[in-house]
Amino acid sequence: LYRVTTFGESHGAAIGGVIDGIPAGVKLDLESIQHQLDRRRPGQSAITTARSESDRVELLSGVMDGVTTGTPIGFIVRNSDQHSRDYDNMRHVFRPSHADYTYAGKYGVRDHRGGGRSSARETIARVVGGAVAMQALRALYPDMCISVYTSRVGDICMRGDGIWYAPSLIDSNDVR
Repeated sequence: LYRVTTFGESHGAAIGGVIDGIPAGVKLDLESIQHQLDRRRPGQSAITTARSESDRVELLSGVMDGVTTGTPIGFIVRNSDQHSRDYDNMRHVFRPSHADYTYAGKYGVRDHRGGGRSSARETIARVVGGAVAMQALRALYPDMCISVYTSRVGDICMRGDGIWYAPSLIDSNDVR
């Protein structure tokens, strides 16, 4: 059973996670994981935040000499470009079309600084989890090809029937 547990907030020290369920002996390519993070990094199109983060993943446990040990894989991506004061005007106002209200209801705390756990920055942990899963699947099934993309966001959409896109076409689109 593969499971990714995430932690951290948009304006905290880091975003991170723990991956359970990767067997021992899977060779992990850190640069391949980093490549997936680089694809989601903000500031690459008009529809993303301008926040400038390096988003460098650090593996903390579960990997030795580039090979999984079978124990949980811990990782973090440190935050460096938080501007918490930019959100002071939102301290007492829930943003429309955002998860601020749900966050406050679930945790009982109002974190107005960029959405806390409900920030899109939290997707970092899901990207790392997915990149590790892709490598494990490729180790088990070498002929497997995995391609993931967003086909539509509002009026922005990819051309064609959406069945298959080459990675170069996926990466050339604002929504990937």
